[in-house]
Amino acid sequence: MVNFRIVARVFSLVLIIEGLFMLLSAGVSFLYGESTSLLFSAIITIVAGVLVFTPLRNEEKMTGQKEGYIIMTGIWILLGLFGTLPYLLSGTIKNFGDAFFESVSGFTTTGATILTNIESQPHGILFWRSITQWIGGLGFIVVSMSILQVVKSINVQLPITDFTGQAGDKIHPKIGEAAKRLITIYVILTVGEAFLLLIGGMNVFDAVCHSFSTLSTGGFSTRNAGIGAFESPFILIVLTVFMFVAGTNMTMFYFGLKRNFNKIIGNNEFNFYLLTCLVFVIGSTVVLWLMQGYPAGKALLEGSFQAVSVITTTGFYHSDYNQWGNIMILLIFIMMFTGGTSGSASSGIKIIRLLLITLNTRHEMRRMIHPSAIIPVKLDNKTVQQGTINNLLVFITLYIMVICLSAFCTSLMGYDIVTSFSTSAAMLGNIGPGLGHFGPFTNYALLPMTGKWFFSFLMLLGRLELFSILILFTGSFYRR
Repeated sequence: MVNFRIVARVFSLVLIIEGLFMLLSAGVSFLYGESTSLLFSAIITIVAGVLVFTPLRNEEKMTGQKEGYIIMTGIWILLGLFGTLPYLLSGTIKNFGDAFFESVSGFTTTGATILTNIESQPHGILFWRSITQWIGGLGFIVVSMSILQVVKSINVQLPITDFTGQAGDKIHPKIGEAAKRLITIYVILTVGEAFLLLIGGMNVFDAVCHSFSTLSTGGFSTRNAGIGAFESPFILIVLTVFMFVAGTNMTMFYFGLKRNFNKIIGNNEFNFYLLTCLVFVIGSTVVLWLMQGYPAGKALLEGSFQAVSVITTTGFYHSDYNQWGNIMILLIFIMMFTGGTSGSASSGIKIIRLLLITLNTRHEMRRMIHPSAIIPVKLDNKTVQQGTINNLLVFITLYIMVICLSAFCTSLMGYDIVTSFSTSAAMLGNIGPGLGHFGPFTNYALLPMTGKWFFSFLMLLGRLELFSILILFTGSFYRR
């Protein structure tokens, strides 16, 4: 039996914390003399959290893993549901379906929007919209783990092994302490980027909001033209660097601060991530320079920015890459199937999976030549179990199948094949803008309501790594 008392206790804490972030956004509204809709939203959310709060006995524990999966999925759905309140109460978005799409897009760090005139929206709403990504990018599950350690009466083990195939280096034996240190690094990087964007010419509000969007790999902007509204090479460079940072496992920065550079240099996943970014940056630069006639400097700047943006699933855009020719469009589509490293804010397939599958493919070829040889797959000098490889193969197969099925469903709404496949990949990979009809400088406002609900599901499915949601639809999950 599922212990719903523990589930309710966790949900109550989630709602209270979400309400506190709404209060912070309400403070921004107050500074700009705007409506009190965010304050009312915060009160409703906090009161709901208090009402759901469930006292637990000291010895009360989970009965299995089921609570963990329910908590993991339920947190994101709750965040999305209550995240609609600021949009609805302020009148920014008129109907619940659109508000849920915008809210889920924020918390899943997708960055897809239905707003047609972003610059006309209240500052408090734009701040809330940006901070939803920051919460999602930080990984609200990690925040919850930190909080749960304070509540000693709860003994919950969330299914945080995100099927990456890598346990990762422990920066502290206690999960709560590790979470606090990662959060500290995340906050420092956010403040540092905001400061640099200020130097580059952004105002304080834009700098803070874009810093939230970058470190979370979210992609929401406070401008209708996105990053295209800022014609500053310095800003593009800062954003490119911090997007790369956001796609990197946060423990790398901890090791850097501790001057343990061997941990960074010897990390196979980070090296593969760096190599992947370099290959696509060079490829994009060459295409823009030789085929689109861009000057070499501009080609490098634009190519680097867009390549890192897509690889890290941030989804920022500065130019209309739909006009960069078929080869560049193909490169961008391929980049949609990468993602950042494990332990980062990025979504997508993730670099660690691609690395392990690449290593396994090479080893399979060697096994075909030497069938009697035992050739294990190794990562960072550690043997990877075959069961882990099998799980990765299942994940990637399922990922591709979901995109194909989603593309078919999207095509039934009347969209062409490029739009259907790229948008499905963008939604599942939490990238935001796709190619074709839903490319840069466009939005999802005219998408049929059925499509908005379907894409909302895809965003949640991608952010929760497929299995955490799909397992809830299996009959065996509900059997004792």
